[in-house]
Order: sequence, then C-alpha cells, then structure tokens
Amino acid sequence: MVSLLSFLLVIAVCVLIHEGGHYAAAVWRNVQVHEFAFGMGPGIITKRLAGGTLWSWRLFPIGGFVRLEGDENELRPGDIPDQARSFNVKRPWERFVIIAGGATMNILLAWLLTALLLSGNGINDIESPVVGNLMPGYPAASMGALPGDRVVSINGLPISAWPEIRKTLQTLETDDVSIVVRRGDSEMTLSGVVPASGDQGVRLWGVQPSRIRYPFYKALFVGMSYCWRMSVDILKGLWMMLTGEMAADVAGPVGIAVMAGDAARQGFWTFITFMAVINLNLGILNLFPLPALDGGRLVFLLGEMLSGRRFPERWENRIHLVGFVLLLVLIALVTWKDILRLAG
Repeated sequence: MVSLLSFLLVIAVCVLIHEGGHYAAAVWRNVQVHEFAFGMGPGIITKRLAGGTLWSWRLFPIGGFVRLEGDENELRPGDIPDQARSFNVKRPWERFVIIAGGATMNILLAWLLTALLLSGNGINDIESPVVGNLMPGYPAASMGALPGDRVVSINGLPISAWPEIRKTLQTLETDDVSIVVRRGDSEMTLSGVVPASGDQGVRLWGVQPSRIRYPFYKALFVGMSYCWRMSVDILKGLWMMLTGEMAADVAGPVGIAVMAGDAARQGFWTFITFMAVINLNLGILNLFPLPALDGGRLVFLLGEMLSGRRFPERWENRIHLVGFVLLLVLIALVTWKDILRLAG
C-alpha cells in the first residue's frame, strides 16, 4: 500500500508539473486550452471554468495531457473553437516554447527540490575530513574522537580529504593506530587499536562525515551545480547502455512504484531526493529527439525555424504515432521485466 500511494503521489506531481508547464506556456502565448487532464480514460471529475478550459480528473491516474486549439482536429462537446488562438497559427518559436514547457518545468522542479534538500536536511560532506557522527561500538568512540574533529594524519600519513581516511586505514600493516586531529585551535593525538575485520580485512574506525546545510539562497546555486552533475551522469549512463559498456537497467511503472515505496519508508528527505531524481530524469528523457516525445516535436520545429518551411502535418503525426506505439511496447517490456525481477 505504501508503494502504491507513493507511486501515485510521484506520478501526480510529475504529470501535473509537466502538463502545467505546457499549460502556462500556452496561456502566455495566448493559445486556447480546451482541456487540462490528469490521468487517462473516462473522466471522473470535470469542471469547465469561465475561460473555457475543461479541468478533468480521469479514471486511470497514469499520465495526463493538455488539449490545445489546433493541436488536434477533433473538437469535443463544450469546446469553444477560436482559430485566432490556435496552436498551429503561432510562430515556430512560440510553439517551441509551449512544447518545451513541460520538460522545462520537470527540470525546474528537480532543481528546487534539490535546493530544498540542501537547505532543510543538508548533505554529507564527503570532501573535508571532518568527523560528523560516531558509530557505537567502533574504535573512534573509545579513542576519544568527537564530532567536529578534523583528521590531520593517520600514523604520520597526511589526510586532506574524507575518502583518504578509509583508504589510508586499509594500507596500514598494523592494528595500532595514531590519528592526529585538530580540535578547535589545537591538535591532539588519538591512539588505539583499529583491527582489520571481515573476510577482506577492512579497518573501520567508526565515523561518519559531517553534514552541510546551506541557506536557501545559496542552496539554489549549489543545487544547480548538483542538477548539472546528475544530468551529465544520466546522459553518460544512457550512452554506456547504448554502447554496451554497461548493462541496460531501466525501470518501468512497477519498478518506480517499488522504489517510491522504499524511498517513502526511509523518510521525508529520502522521498524528496527520489522525487527530484525522477523529475530530472523525466525532463531530460522527454527532450530526447525521438518520435512521440516532446523532443521529437521540437526537432520538427527546429527544422521549420531553420528552413522556413513546415513539415507536412499529417506525416509528422504519423511519425509520432509510430513512435508512440513503439514507446508503449517498450514500457510493456520493461514492466514485464520489473515483474519478473520482483517475482525472482
């Protein structure tokens, strides 16, 4: 139940922010919006407002759409046609902004959620060798380490970054360890035994990194950097899967539901992190130049802006239809793989 509710919440946020981007851009460029829908299938709750837009909540809470004047040939009961406000009569750059608005809003939400995480919960400082928390039952506590201690050296070997603490401990040939830490304005030596344990003889001192919390205004700038790095990692991962350097591991609706439930069980901030990552992935993937995706439509608009000629609409629609069918087949295959993985 937790997985289902978490999944529905994630889908609702992703879809509403995405379609809200299309809607806001259409209103900005004075395009008639006939319907803003969340979900697919028959409508459960519908309400037509004074501006003529039908707001609907549909039976199956997967996906959504914004239906614009001129973007479809079919008019439905209650629609108020207005050719002067048709999507098709707008200039190419205006149509580009409307199509790109959805993915842009997903990426923007990922950035804001990342900033919220950096400000409200903070992140582990995995660069500075500063002790955060002490793990009960490990040597650090008995040796007298305290949160805030900055590790200077281990058995005479200098330490300048957090990863070097663990790396240096693994290179020692003795269990007797002397760790110099800076506490306030003075330095002191902590001595004790850090035994090699486990099959691989790993030495665990028993400390966790400190946490950094940023003021929200600064978190916005830092969050932008984090989102950029995550975007690069996403694109690298996709490239490695396409080139066969890494096994393809793509999650469908079932897999996302499981991950959403796991994130929710781990707490609010883990769920916020998951929501940010999902929106960033959705925004980036939606901009891929593939038929049926927003990126595929943007390719046609770029071609129109560069050539000054519009690609025949019926052929463009047929290309997107083929892409949509292939996308459904891909989703079905990935979903089946997720089910088999869960069953296994």
